[in-house]
Amino acid sequence: MGFRVAVIVVAAGSGARLGRAEPKAFVELRGATILERALRGVFASSEPAQVIVVAPSGRVAQARRIGEFVAGAASGCLSVVAGGETRQDSVAAGLQLLDPEVEVVLVHDAARALTPPELIDRVVGAVTEDLGVIPALPVSDTIKRIDTRELVVDTIDRSELVHVQTPQGFPRAQLVAAYAAADQAYTDDAALFSAAGHDVTVVEGEARAFKITTGWDLHRAENLLGHSGGHSGALRTGLGLDVHAYDDGTPLWLGGLYWPDEPGLAGHSDGDAVIHAICDALLSAAGLGDLGGRFGTDEPRFADASSEVFLHETLLLVAGAGFAVVNVAVQLVANRPKLSGRRGEIEARLSELVGAPVSVAATTSDGLGFTGRGEGVSALATALLSS
Repeated sequence: MGFRVAVIVVAAGSGARLGRAEPKAFVELRGATILERALRGVFASSEPAQVIVVAPSGRVAQARRIGEFVAGAASGCLSVVAGGETRQDSVAAGLQLLDPEVEVVLVHDAARALTPPELIDRVVGAVTEDLGVIPALPVSDTIKRIDTRELVVDTIDRSELVHVQTPQGFPRAQLVAAYAAADQAYTDDAALFSAAGHDVTVVEGEARAFKITTGWDLHRAENLLGHSGGHSGALRTGLGLDVHAYDDGTPLWLGGLYWPDEPGLAGHSDGDAVIHAICDALLSAAGLGDLGGRFGTDEPRFADASSEVFLHETLLLVAGAGFAVVNVAVQLVANRPKLSGRRGEIEARLSELVGAPVSVAATTSDGLGFTGRGEGVSALATALLSS
């Protein structure tokens, strides 16, 4: 059968920064290679696709075995080809194998091994005949520009910046033509596509679609997989609850983000009820008490402290007790602020801070209680740990 969509999975890099003898895509991650885990997400996407794996020249046969194992009965849609000296050369090699019927091409890094299939579907659905698509997450850190002396010379407006991920999707004809016309190296396919005069838009990315580049990234991926990735340790759950009244005289920090033009939350620290609830849930799951017992309000060194300090210290305590965070879920009960416009940003920031997936939901109490009267907020968190 012919396919409308093709996914080129680039797995030809050496991965020198990972510090392993084998190429990065063939390093094991919780009992399966990074390439296998990346292909699981690709084959779990909803639209059937031609899948082209670009492997190191000496690993083509191994890549084919991995791909056929993951594809199972769908192995007829799989092709494997040797890559080139650069990533751009490798993608060009993959483009040579496109089926004639393919109209949409996705280029995906195998190193983003935990990319959920929902993100792949999101990119496919947004590509048009003249528009490329990239998944992206907001930049939550403050960005500075420095000079050659490493002195800060400017602060960049991060509202115009995003972290770019893969897969990146493009109309087939324009992408093939852009690659044929490229006369220099580009950092990603979207840059090459844009240089050829085409437009690129963004869709919401996923925190789990981070790139495994260093040993720390690999460890983070192992923690994210936790029990479901083959970890044999026990699972423990914890519950955390935090409430804070509004305080018009303070800035609002919630979920690790600053919310301008909103009343702040009263408290000994910055009053971030979401992070406080997460800390309590983590400590509860690990059997380490609660936030008040660990970071009491009678300690002046914590006055007006960022709640990220408490979260960092909590994670150290949890790791020291022999636990890894699998995931965290938070429910915010409040009339304001409205989370819908920043849900992706808050989940990305919290997932980055925790080092594991964090999902955030919000509701109101329909006019009941102190939250319904608009007097404050309540946050309830659950945490799952593995030992």
